[in-house]
Amino acid sequence: MANVTVYLKCERNVEVPSEDVHMTDLGSLRCADPVVSAKLKALKVHHFGKGSPGRCVISSLKLVELMEDACPGITVQVLGEPDVLVERVDVDGKKGPALWLRTALVCLVSFFGTAFTIMAYHNDVGINNVFTEVYRLVMNREPGGLNVLEVSYSLGLALGIIVFFNHVGGRRLTKDPTPIEVAMRNYEEDVDKTLIATASREKKEEEPRE
Repeated sequence: MANVTVYLKCERNVEVPSEDVHMTDLGSLRCADPVVSAKLKALKVHHFGKGSPGRCVISSLKLVELMEDACPGITVQVLGEPDVLVERVDVDGKKGPALWLRTALVCLVSFFGTAFTIMAYHNDVGINNVFTEVYRLVMNREPGGLNVLEVSYSLGLALGIIVFFNHVGGRRLTKDPTPIEVAMRNYEEDVDKTLIATASREKKEEEPRE
């Protein structure tokens, strides 16, 4: 197996549904030799045993060591992340009525929480007094009940929210990511970096084992 180069591109964060973690679960692996490629892709690098934490950090150096032990003489080029955060997820536990109940609860909290925030902001800035004063200056008379200014503001507020969040129901207005997706991606990256840094400082990087 001399002069065989293997390219390994690891992801920063991966989720696996089973207890056994294989090389292909951690990212992409390319090799010109099909025998070496098949052997390394099927290589088991970690096992989540009973009572063990459902999350671990695997160093790419440990992966290189394991690959070289399995196929002596190869040259491994690491192109991806230096550390991989692996988390075991229970697929069966995320199904059923409990999932729908949690989803409905999040939707209700988001809806009523947003509505309360908007109302509280309008109350703080005195939006009713502003509308009344603007209507009096433009129309030169006192407003009587619902007027065109309030209706226009309500429609504009709804339209602005739709354009800002780039969603109408389940449809996307443009191909750009929404502000929530960007914020969630940044949050996930910060969490991953923190967990990896913590594991590195505490010397808790998992050594791959068969």
